[in-house]
Amino acid sequence: MTDTLIVSRALPDSVMAAARDRFDVTCRDTTRPMDLAECRAALAGYDVVLPTLGDAFGADAFDGEIRAKGLANFGVGYNHIDVGAAKSAGLVVTNTPGAVTDATADIAMTLILMTARRAGEGERLVRSDAWEGWHPVQMLGLHVTGKTLGVIGMGRIGQAIAHRCRHGFGMDVVFHNRSEKVVDGARQLGSIAEVCAAADIVVTAVPASAETFHIVGAEALAAMRPHAILVNIARGDVVDEAALIEALQAGRIGGAGLDVYEKEPHVPEALRACENAVLLPHLGTATLEVREAMGRMALDNAIAIAEGRDPPNPV
Repeated sequence: MTDTLIVSRALPDSVMAAARDRFDVTCRDTTRPMDLAECRAALAGYDVVLPTLGDAFGADAFDGEIRAKGLANFGVGYNHIDVGAAKSAGLVVTNTPGAVTDATADIAMTLILMTARRAGEGERLVRSDAWEGWHPVQMLGLHVTGKTLGVIGMGRIGQAIAHRCRHGFGMDVVFHNRSEKVVDGARQLGSIAEVCAAADIVVTAVPASAETFHIVGAEALAAMRPHAILVNIARGDVVDEAALIEALQAGRIGGAGLDVYEKEPHVPEALRACENAVLLPHLGTATLEVREAMGRMALDNAIAIAEGRDPPNPV
């Protein structure tokens, strides 16, 4: 009998074809995350579940009947899954690390450059037909080369961002990490506030967890210098969005570049109104090659779960 797999949202065609070669596949025909009722039905009705960002696999999802052997998550982040509850219910949980590192670091660089050089603001000026032509003091931004980068969370993605900034833009690098770490060409500081005070550009690159919730809050933002910019490519709730909006509105920091938000896809009107903010729709891993690689990794995990083997990427 063929193992059954439910895919939360459609993956690239090549991945879906590979999945159908191995499983009896059901794929939801919506781009919305799974709600609690759908998550419970998936756990009760399929051998393996392949969740995506935002699916409601909190603790209460595991209260009912469970047929599934595991959750092969599509993505490195899995804060939408209560891993403890899943494991208590006898399920294996996996993710897709590694495949996302370079693409996420690249989007951080996109946001650094767009925010520092006011690119979003400038494009809006051109599109609104309000540009009156070049002049010497038009839209002066922050020169990136030679500045100091502060990284909060020096894992794979943080190191990839630091490498790009150091070798591509001649930047000094300081960082905060929950454990001591030696990173070539970078200096570890004792607190987030110290990093924020020392850096011209602060980038968050930590996983979402209870410990990282709002780690960049009013205190950290107050430590930043008036010209400094904040870039978040981690998860929305690692930054206190209300405190960030207040800092942007008051001009206490130079700007912010965001790819993630506290309550995605909702972005507060006050944040959207900030000209000194660059706002992207969670594009971190949005390239075909990367999404295919993530899909293949998730599928390898799903196959191992179905066959009762240790998966390549357990969490």
